[in-house]
Amino acid sequence: MLINNEIVHVYFMPGMAANPSIFEHIKLPEEQFQVHWLEWLIPEPNESLKGYALRMNSFIKHENIALIGVSFGGIVVQEMSEYLRLKRLIIISSVKCRGELPRRMRYASSTGLVKFIPTSLLKHIDEFEKLAFGDFLKKRAQLYKKYLSIRDVNYVDWAIANMINWDCNEPIPGIVHIHGDQDVVFPYKYIKGCITVKGGTHIMVVNRFRWFNKHLPSIILSGKFVV
Repeated sequence: MLINNEIVHVYFMPGMAANPSIFEHIKLPEEQFQVHWLEWLIPEPNESLKGYALRMNSFIKHENIALIGVSFGGIVVQEMSEYLRLKRLIIISSVKCRGELPRRMRYASSTGLVKFIPTSLLKHIDEFEKLAFGDFLKKRAQLYKKYLSIRDVNYVDWAIANMINWDCNEPIPGIVHIHGDQDVVFPYKYIKGCITVKGGTHIMVVNRFRWFNKHLPSIILSGKFVV
């Protein structure tokens, strides 16, 4: 329940290279919540993740907010939260600490193989749509084209490096983690202490938005999942 009819300001941070339209179908009751979408900044040369988080915090205009991040955006909001007064910190399809990263990411971090990921391919996503065969691939290509609009290679290189090299050994107390048991980017088997979305994939914020519309309001207010 709201106290003194106070509106809760909810800030959403999208996933890596995604624009905030990934949240376009998530609708929270307007008498309880006011939604704000955050957008990615292009990182400055050699910018640290903490420095980036401080720059992102300049877009937070309210106190006692709910801060929600998806995927790598979930990592960024955790860094942002160190300098904010929050009502609720929620991550979706993300990780709470380094131990939840899949082995392949930790291996890439320890060996430096991240340098060989062809991030420049993002610039050619329009061509991928033209070459895709079959309805499934065409729909998936259209989905990528619509939502993955940040094509700056410097940004993508920076984001991948900061994701796999994230220096966080313990989860933030009180954080709420929502995760799908079919997530292939951050496999469910590595995730501890989360609200599980059965059948949820890494893009469930897009294709399972009805689940979020139903449950997110109570999770924001109480920090708990009630069936």
